[in-house]
Amino acid sequence: MCWHCQSEVGGEYFCKRCVKVQPLSPDLDYFTCMKLPRILQIDEKALEETFYELSRTFHPDFYTTRDESEKAISLGNTALLNAAYRTLKDPFQRVEYLIRLEAGSAKDIRSAPPADLFEEILELQEDLETYRTVNPAEDPETANQLRAKLQASREHLESRLEELESALFERFRRWDELQGQSGHDGIDPRPQKDALLREMQDLLSHRTYVRNIIQDLADTLG
Repeated sequence: MCWHCQSEVGGEYFCKRCVKVQPLSPDLDYFTCMKLPRILQIDEKALEETFYELSRTFHPDFYTTRDESEKAISLGNTALLNAAYRTLKDPFQRVEYLIRLEAGSAKDIRSAPPADLFEEILELQEDLETYRTVNPAEDPETANQLRAKLQASREHLESRLEELESALFERFRRWDELQGQSGHDGIDPRPQKDALLREMQDLLSHRTYVRNIIQDLADTLG
């Protein structure tokens, strides 16, 4: 129902009867808001075009002479629109958001070390602590050796980060394929989707952990 004249509205941005701007539902998911299906390989140009189209519709500058209710709706719609655009234009925020929609709370995306790097990362953290305590002026040889070792570890982790992101993007493709198959062949894709969501969740968790270690190295080495 239109908030102003109580006429029925069916998802229109403006009431057909009183032509008042309508609030976007706070429960509207970002994909729907930006007129996209729940896929991960999106058309970024189409996303941008939709964003600018809706921005022109809701921008507060166009409502400066309207009443306070319309101004508030304009601000609320613009805030939702901006949040949707920021989230969906970044592939990693996009998949995090999709996981929240499909598989529950964001707290389930944990930052944990990849099992195959666990021992290496423990040793790396010890080396970092030692490097921070070494005075290069008093012990330049130890400082230089540790710095070279840490730099090599940084390059290795940057390569691992690329591998994790590549694996994640491959699952984007698989997710979109499942979305396209939904309901067409009589096979329920939900179990495959759930398994894929868990895989992407783990990859995101590993990526976050490796990125944090790389940042720690960068901050320490300068």
